[in-house]
Amino acid sequence: MNIDQFIRCLPIDPVNLSLKGKALAVLACSVALLIVALCSQSLHLNIAYPVVVASMGASAVILFIIPTSPLAQPWPLVGGHLVSAIIGVACAANFAGTVLSSSCAVGGSVLAMLLLRCLHPPGAATALVPLLARDAAATLGYGFVLMPVGLNVTIMLILAIVINRYVLGYQYPVRQQPIRPKKTQRNTAAETQLTGISTQDLEQALESRDVFIDITPGDLSHLLNDAQRNSFKRSRNIITCGDIMDQAMQPVEFGTEIEAAWQIMYREKRKALPVIDKSRRVIGIVTWNDFFKFVNLNAYENFQDKFRAFIRRTPDISTDKPEAVGQIMSTCVAVLPASTHIVELIPLMSNQGYRQIPIVDHENRLVGMVHQGHLIAALYNHALSGGSKQN
Repeated sequence: MNIDQFIRCLPIDPVNLSLKGKALAVLACSVALLIVALCSQSLHLNIAYPVVVASMGASAVILFIIPTSPLAQPWPLVGGHLVSAIIGVACAANFAGTVLSSSCAVGGSVLAMLLLRCLHPPGAATALVPLLARDAAATLGYGFVLMPVGLNVTIMLILAIVINRYVLGYQYPVRQQPIRPKKTQRNTAAETQLTGISTQDLEQALESRDVFIDITPGDLSHLLNDAQRNSFKRSRNIITCGDIMDQAMQPVEFGTEIEAAWQIMYREKRKALPVIDKSRRVIGIVTWNDFFKFVNLNAYENFQDKFRAFIRRTPDISTDKPEAVGQIMSTCVAVLPASTHIVELIPLMSNQGYRQIPIVDHENRLVGMVHQGHLIAALYNHALSGGSKQN
C-alpha cells in the first residue's frame, strides 16, 4: 500500500487546511506553549503547582487551528478557564472522594460556562487540575486561579491575537453578532443583504436546530455566497469583465482641471470618470456627486451661477476652492481585473452600492469601465441566448 492509498483509507480530515496551513498551525502551537512556559516560569512564585496548566495545550489547538470558532474567542478562553479553576478548587476543598469531586467539577464548570456564555472545552480539564493535586490545592487555595491559570491564560490570549493576526493572517478576535429577536430578523433580513441568504436567515436556521455548529453565522454566510458564485460560474459560459466593459471612456488625471473633467462628463453623458496616474493605474474616481458636494447653496440662490463659479479655474494665485480633480475625487474605489468573471460584480453592485467599477489589466493599468447597465444587459442577453444551461 503506497502513501496515497494509505491517506485515502484515513477518515475525513476534520480541518480544511493545506499542508502549509497545518505546518504553520503546528509551529504556532509549539511557539505559544514555549512562550507561556518561559514567561510563567520566570514569574512563578509557588512550587505547589506546575508552571503550565495541561489544558493550555488543548486551548492552543483551538486558538491556532480554528481561531474563528466561537469557542476560541477571548471571553470563552479567559472566562472558561478562570470559572472552571474556581469550581475545581471549590470541589477539591469540599469533596473527599476523587470520583464524586471530579464529576461535580466537570459538570459544574460546564454549567457555569454555558450560563456565562464562555464555553471553552479545555476549561473542563482545568477544573480537574486541583483534584489531581489535593495537597497543593489545600496549600494554595484560590490562588491557583491567578497562578498559574490566570497568568497562562493572559499570555495565551496575547499570543493568540499577535500570532493569528500577524503570522497566520486570521481575523482575531472575531466579532460575534448577537442573535436578534425573530420579529426583528424578519424585518431586517432584506436590509442587510440584497441577494442570497442573509446572516439573519442563518441565525434563525441555527437557532431552530437547537444544536451547536462550530462556525459563526457570518462565516457560514460567506461560505454560501462563495458556493453560489462557483455554481453561477459552472452553470454559465465564462463571461468576463473584459467582455462587457466600456473601453471608449476617457479617464482623467489627478491634476486635470475640474472644468475640463466636467466637460468630458457632460459631453459624453457619463456619471463617473476614473482618475489615473501617469502609469494609467487607478487612484480614484470622480462622480457627479463629487462636483455637487462642494457647491454651497443657500435658499433661493441660483444653482447654475454657483456651479459655474465652482468648476471654472480661479485666475488668482490663491483660492479657497478645489481646482483639480484630485482634490474632489473619491479614493474609495474598487477595481477588478479584465479576466474576472462577471459574477464577482454582483455583490459589489447589489450589496455594496458600486454603480461603476474600473477594469484593469494584469499590470493593474486601466483598460475600461463596467457600469450597472452593462452587467444587467449581459445577464439578460445571456439568458435569452440559452446560456443558463450547463455546458
